[in-house]
Amino acid sequence: MVMKYKNIVTAKFIERPNRFIAKVDIDGEVHTVHVKNTGRCREILAPGTKVFLETSDNPDRKTKYDLVSAVKGERIINIDSQLPNHLVEEWLENQDIFRNISYVKREKTYGKSRFDFYIEADNRKIFIEIKGVTLENDNVVSFPDAPTERGIKHLNELLEAVEEGYEAYVFFVVQLKDVRYFTPADEKHKEFADTLRYVASKGVNVLAYDCSVTANEVIICDKVLVKL
Repeated sequence: MVMKYKNIVTAKFIERPNRFIAKVDIDGEVHTVHVKNTGRCREILAPGTKVFLETSDNPDRKTKYDLVSAVKGERIINIDSQLPNHLVEEWLENQDIFRNISYVKREKTYGKSRFDFYIEADNRKIFIEIKGVTLENDNVVSFPDAPTERGIKHLNELLEAVEEGYEAYVFFVVQLKDVRYFTPADEKHKEFADTLRYVASKGVNVLAYDCSVTANEVIICDKVLVKL
């Protein structure tokens, strides 16, 4: 349940020309870096924000650094979109919600979707879809930070799986600590929020866990209250 970053460098965010790259200031020099999150992250990546970069060990890469987290207020928010799946995969080994797991498969296809995890435990067949959460306001966290038709598709197909006898979970990994609760972001995408409420009422389970975040390390920690 731990993710460790190597060779972290501190920088100052300047701008984000597109969703894949950012311009940052490292000791007075401007560098182009890769952003490990294609979401907007506008509430986090403001000009002048202190950010943390992981140095790539691939000498042939065009960008030497990956932007993985940023400071907002008094805490660090991780924005690495590859992180949640890694954390949940390790979390599955130590959690107590699914007992006696006998089979785990990542990227399992069902219908027209590919869900992040499929597990079998004590004759239970379970699909889990992971969503990383970085949107925070007044210690309340929400998802999504931008419209996501793909997210709605995932929810509807999780419901189809439930109707065919599977268990299904949407697992929101909150990539920061010390939050009051999680709630769907109506103001960002009302249709996704309403769909989440609907599928939850029909048997799709909704989980949220927060993370302890430092510049070098992220640890999945505690269950977060979900308010739909």
